[in-house]
Amino acid sequence: MQQPILVLNTCPNQETAQQIAEHLVQHRLAACVNIVPGLLSVYHWQGKVETDKELLLIIKTQAGRYTEVETAIRQLHPYELPEVVAVPIDQGLPDYLDWINQTVSK
Repeated sequence: MQQPILVLNTCPNQETAQQIAEHLVQHRLAACVNIVPGLLSVYHWQGKVETDKELLLIIKTQAGRYTEVETAIRQLHPYELPEVVAVPIDQGLPDYLDWINQTVSK
């Protein structure tokens, strides 16, 4: 079984979040993408502290598909430097983890 991972990505608006989520699921790069509204991000950018409202994508995929997920996000995302962070899923409901693997397998 492939290592399941979560990929986290923040988006500036609902349209971008929906476009990325649908692309990843339609192309079987992700089994599921949750769109979480209501984030307030505070970060350093180009020498200033910025604050922006964003949405968080929680992308369920496999470690072996990470590069493809990252590439798709970079192509579809309007940010110069989008947040793309992968976190391994060490434990979870076995049937759910199997579903992730079956859904995104090539």
